[in-house]
Amino acid sequence: KTKSNTWLQIGLFTSWISLISTIFLLQFGRTEVIDNTLNPDFVRKYILDYFFEEKQNLRFDLSEFAGEFLNCLPPFFCWFQDFLGQTFCTLGEIVGSPASRLEKPLGGIPGKKCGTIVLSAEELSNCRDSATLQFCANKLDKKDFFGKSDPFMVFYRSNEDGTFTICHKTEVVKNTLNPVWQPFTIPVRALCNGDFDRTIKVEVYDWDRDGSHDFIGDYTTSYRELARGQSQFNVYEVSVVTLLSFSKCHPGSPWSTGNPSQSTSLHYMNPYQLNAYAMALKAVGEIIQDYDSDKMFPALGFGAKLPPDGRVSHEFPLNGNMENPYCNGIEGILEAYHQSLRTVQLYGPTNFAPVVNHVARYAAAVQDGSQYFVLLIITDGVISDMAQTKEAIVNAAKLPMSIIIVGVGQAEFDAMVELDGDDIRISSRGKLAERDIVQFVPFRDYMDRTGNHVLSMARLAKDVLAEIPDQFISYMKSRGIKPNPAPPPYTPPGHTHHHTQI
Repeated sequence: KTKSNTWLQIGLFTSWISLISTIFLLQFGRTEVIDNTLNPDFVRKYILDYFFEEKQNLRFDLSEFAGEFLNCLPPFFCWFQDFLGQTFCTLGEIVGSPASRLEKPLGGIPGKKCGTIVLSAEELSNCRDSATLQFCANKLDKKDFFGKSDPFMVFYRSNEDGTFTICHKTEVVKNTLNPVWQPFTIPVRALCNGDFDRTIKVEVYDWDRDGSHDFIGDYTTSYRELARGQSQFNVYEVSVVTLLSFSKCHPGSPWSTGNPSQSTSLHYMNPYQLNAYAMALKAVGEIIQDYDSDKMFPALGFGAKLPPDGRVSHEFPLNGNMENPYCNGIEGILEAYHQSLRTVQLYGPTNFAPVVNHVARYAAAVQDGSQYFVLLIITDGVISDMAQTKEAIVNAAKLPMSIIIVGVGQAEFDAMVELDGDDIRISSRGKLAERDIVQFVPFRDYMDRTGNHVLSMARLAKDVLAEIPDQFISYMKSRGIKPNPAPPPYTPPGHTHHHTQI
């Protein structure tokens, strides 16, 4: 296959246009063009505001550059180029991947393998300094048969997982073994993200027109060394457990969940749109699943009679498998939920304590900071075991877990507000909860008046997830758990002889 002059376009889904039911896509940026290569490593970086509680959709389009005239065209006129592939993801997927590094296949061309794209993210420090650097070299290796070498330098910032990310390329100095490159100014956080001792790797190449640049040598340094003449982060897995309430309200209540086959039921399986339970699950789950490594989630129901003997249960697996309640992704949970509606009989009362204690047993077994559990409870009922639930939450507050409660329907949720503990910390038998770990919201407060369910789901997810980062950090700090140290810095096999001037 011939090599390509490659560039990348990045699009950001900024909003939904409800009138025409389409997604509005804003071009966020374009990388530089890299000539004659099938394995481009782009230098240009982009800064995005990251919100844990929001679903920030991204699209990446890879194309072969067709000429400078494209810079004058409106965004995403891809048909003027040789399209090489595209992929979609969320910013949360990248941040939640091991070492915040996500590898995804490129698609978009039927019947053709388009290769893969590697996306990485790093939280920026508050460092606003810039550095002006100038480099020269002496007695470089001669690589050209006719003439000397055409050297240029490539700078890499080290990442927390020991890999390196390109951050700058110098110009090419033609036909010399003793190049003096032009001064350049670069933000310090682009070089080392404000960590003056973080490893910086520098590689020197002899430029070739066909893109097969000859490696001359490399060396490592740090910003502290460059500035005076002489590295950390971690990813925690968030495990998600989903609980759906199947219990009916008290007899005679107009808000009873009722028969799922009837349109008056909150569990009604409308073939044309999601019910309130499914919307709440999808809204929260699609965002928080990005922070789970295997996307396998235990999903339980409570408040139902189970076949074949009609036994009442307050913690049964939605998929019907008592030994393995895990579902594959949010779509797997929704599928198990809809299947369970066909097999179980809704039955009260609404007891929370069994499911809180169920997840607490998981969390109690992993208190070293390697996992954090989020219990999502979706319910329409008035809580029936308030005293037991308060005791369970007080006990769970010292464990690595948070609880999200979404109330659906028109019932009164005063008890849920008490469990939330924003105004008065929850207590049981005279013992205060160590942390506030509960967030409650009634879904009805987020329903869009125009019937735009997508907007309703986005508003809901933003509010219910807003407290999770602080709850996560409060647990880690209370236990003195610190991020793991970064891997040892990369040590190259040899060094070239360079003199640096700043």
